Amino acid sequence: MGVDQADSIPSRTLIVLAAGEGKRMKSALPKVLHPLLGRTVLGHVLTAARQGLGADCQVMVVVGHGADQVRGHLAEIAPDARSVVQAEQRGTGHAVRMVTESVDDLRGSVVVVNGDFPLVRPATLVGLVEAHEAAGAAATILTAQVPNPSGMGRILRGATGAVQRIVEERDATADERAIREINAGAYVFDAASLRQMLGKLGSDNDQGEEYLTDVVGLLVADGYPVQAHQAVDPTEVLGCNDRAELAVLRAVLRDRINLEWMRSGVSIIDPATTWIDVTVTLGRDAVVEPNTHLRGATSVGEGAVVGPDTTIADSVVADGAVVVRAHVLGAEIGPQAQVGPYAYLRPDSRLAAKAKVGTFVETKKAEIGAGAKVPHLSYVGDATIGEGTNIGAATVFVNYDGVNKHRTTIGSHARTGADNMFVAPVSVGDGAYTAAGSIITRDVPAGALGVGRAPQRNVDDWVPRKRPGTASAEAAMAAKAVDGPEATVDSEVSHPATTSAEVGPRSDEE
Repeated sequence: MGVDQADSIPSRTLIVLAAGEGKRMKSALPKVLHPLLGRTVLGHVLTAARQGLGADCQVMVVVGHGADQVRGHLAEIAPDARSVVQAEQRGTGHAVRMVTESVDDLRGSVVVVNGDFPLVRPATLVGLVEAHEAAGAAATILTAQVPNPSGMGRILRGATGAVQRIVEERDATADERAIREINAGAYVFDAASLRQMLGKLGSDNDQGEEYLTDVVGLLVADGYPVQAHQAVDPTEVLGCNDRAELAVLRAVLRDRINLEWMRSGVSIIDPATTWIDVTVTLGRDAVVEPNTHLRGATSVGEGAVVGPDTTIADSVVADGAVVVRAHVLGAEIGPQAQVGPYAYLRPDSRLAAKAKVGTFVETKKAEIGAGAKVPHLSYVGDATIGEGTNIGAATVFVNYDGVNKHRTTIGSHARTGADNMFVAPVSVGDGAYTAAGSIITRDVPAGALGVGRAPQRNVDDWVPRKRPGTASAEAAMAAKAVDGPEATVDSEVSHPATTSAEVGPRSDEE
């Protein structure tokens, strides 16, 4: 027996209204594409709807202003969503009609939500749809009681408390504007009833548009059952028309995210200055210090400490690691490793267990082995550093020849001197040392001492002769009067490589 074609049609359809320009945002970016703690505004709406309505719900997104940008974003976050163009923005009712005219057969429940509705929880949408389907209503409206309903559509009820219609603020009377129950911007309609009433919509209102909200009044007038479902938390129904309102949403979402993590066993020292994207994960007993931003696909392990004054994006911080006053992008920080303060880890930096990247150190495409240290004032780019190795202060891995990048390899348990330059491609073997102040241009074998510096040359009495009358010259002459005249005028000083106290690493090992 074949499958009934009607059974293949989803019983729930989601329509997201995302065609508006959002003029008050004053942005080249469509309003629904503005970022909000790890997702776009539209991304939050689609995620909540998918979680609430189920994977088999067909998704339709009405696009208009910036349609190509919105479509491109949908291809990334919801490739199975179908976009419908509203070429001329003639109101929300017109937008939904564009969908019903483009879909051959809609059946069951049609859920319509505004695209700037990012704080709604999946459970609220579940409650809305279940209440609608249990009652067999023609339409169910999500509402909320708010202290300041300014700018929102009001819910008008009859003497028995039944919903009569929705009035937009600009079309409302003074008494109607005093009502505090507002239309939240989410609806569930019976598909057949919705299609019928959309054909009756007019545009006799202040904006000359087809209002979706007018469908409610038309349904009531024809005797169809219409009900309201009130959101428990009124912050869920907040929208954004400008950047100030978007900032309000961001703060509300920040507080919600932080509260959930604290209740899950994470210590957030100052929630007001801690910003965590919805895409971030944190382990139990992790500590987040003040003024810390955790973004993108970042994970922080159990017992790790991040912050203060730290930004970490798309990175892994393993159990027990410590990251202080650092900027970390696309990096992996191993168990019990240490980063900072004032370190910059660029993409593809990987620290093994108990490795250290210290103060004023920048890394990029760097593999730093277990227990290895780059304590301070260094740049490590395109490099591999073996376990237990210490890199001296003020070291530069010279990886770029102006055309191509090259790699440097430092072996295990090596000690490199302060103020070294490693001119790639070059390698330093296991257990090798390099002298302070060296420019290393050739490979250093395992266990060897690499020295790459010119002999020191002193030109005696240069300051008194070339800078007479200066404080420096007077100090020099006074010192010479005490110590006696120098025997030489021009001398070279060199140190034999065998004198390790003179040419050894001086690497400021920690």
